Amino acid sequence: MERFVPVGISNRHVHLSQKDLEILFGLGYTLTHMKDLSQPGQYACEEKIDVVGVKGTLKGVRILGPVRKDTQIEISVADGFVLGVKAPIRDSGDLNDSPGLKIVGPKGEVELNKGAIIASRHIHMSVEEGEKFNLKDKDIVNVQIEGKRGLIFNNVLVRVNKDYRLELHVDIEEGNAAGLKNGQLVKIV
Repeated sequence: MERFVPVGISNRHVHLSQKDLEILFGLGYTLTHMKDLSQPGQYACEEKIDVVGVKGTLKGVRILGPVRKDTQIEISVADGFVLGVKAPIRDSGDLNDSPGLKIVGPKGEVELNKGAIIASRHIHMSVEEGEKFNLKDKDIVNVQIEGKRGLIFNNVLVRVNKDYRLELHVDIEEGNAAGLKNGQLVKIV
């Protein structure tokens, strides 16, 4: 059985804790839903912030909701050069030993001592999709991309959860390297 997965390309973004959200935007502030993302309950917000490193600043970085337990800044390798940080490639939420950055909003700023990562490429899938593909949570697979810039992504983490929807997540640099478009089908090999 061939196992095809749609692609979702992710640009730099920030997930905020409630505490940091209120420092940046004001006490009791809630995020403004702009559009739903592919994963149920996840959405892009109207709000943006600036991310400041030792070498430079990324202006207008989109916030994704809902709020999380810990603030996390997902950047690309090139963004790390601009900011002057060497962010590790990590699974979402794994912030140990990651560099901190300053984030600036309209009402305040937060100096983070950790939180900047380059997100590991991964596939979200529901429990039913995992069963259909004979995969379980935390399996590692390879994904083949066809076309003029075709390649194989090795070491792709599989995330299986009842609340997930089938999609391969790669960052913008990986997507560009492979000539990918959002929604394009790729194959688990």
